[in-house]
Amino acid sequence: MSKNLGGILVAIISLLVLASLSLYTVDQRQNAIVFRLGEIVAVKTEPGLYAKVPLVDRVKYFDIRVLTIESDDPDLFITKEKKNVLVDSFVKWRIIDVKQYYISVRDDEDGAKRRLSQKVNDSLRDEFGQRTIHDVVSGERDQVMEVMRKRADAAAREIGVQVLDVRLKRVDLPQEVSESVYRRMEAERQRAAKEQRSTGFAESEKIRAEADKKREVIIAEAYRDAQRTKGEGDAKASAIYAKAFQENPEFYSFYRSLEAYRQSFRNKSDVLVLEPNSEFFKYMKGAGKR
Repeated sequence: MSKNLGGILVAIISLLVLASLSLYTVDQRQNAIVFRLGEIVAVKTEPGLYAKVPLVDRVKYFDIRVLTIESDDPDLFITKEKKNVLVDSFVKWRIIDVKQYYISVRDDEDGAKRRLSQKVNDSLRDEFGQRTIHDVVSGERDQVMEVMRKRADAAAREIGVQVLDVRLKRVDLPQEVSESVYRRMEAERQRAAKEQRSTGFAESEKIRAEADKKREVIIAEAYRDAQRTKGEGDAKASAIYAKAFQENPEFYSFYRSLEAYRQSFRNKSDVLVLEPNSEFFKYMKGAGKR
């Protein structure tokens, strides 16, 4: 009985081993190629469980997810203006024909990346040679990216790869060119600043001159109006005095004499030398009698 049980266990284990060698799975992230004695006998692009001939067939898996190629160092390109620019870019790609991909690059994924990078680099070089720095930086950037993607994709199809996107991360001028550009920009900004200062100084002088002119005009007009008002007041005062004199000449003369006395003897220290019989003292003579 124990011998039969041992035989059954051996048979079960043998079947399990045979099944593990005869079955394989492909998930949704992969494609698989089945090789028999080095020849391709099947390509599996759908996920699922598949069978193979044990010890004869070999299965190789390929990742079909979107992958990224990024350059380690910026590449040097020449624009339409014959200016050097440093371009840092990346590429999004994936395998769409696993059989063609294997035939083209075999088992060398790094080789596939190098070939794809070279094709993208050639497209970039051609596009930069037909455009100015302004075009690739801002003016026609999206259009340039789309053209490069289409050209790179058309070339990548030859090795069973689809290029989904090509993007420029950075476009810079070389260091020596950048310094020259910055110096020129600085000089232009300084010149513009000087022009603005000169214009502002001229405007300030103009405003100041106009203000001074208005000030002189206002002062002159105020002085004119003051003199006219004063003249009119003096004329009215003279008219009042004349009218008062005509109505009572003796009182007017007396009033004027009192004003003269007040002005002459304002301070105790004032001294006035006159003859005693002077007309100036006519209202002081016999003041007690009156």
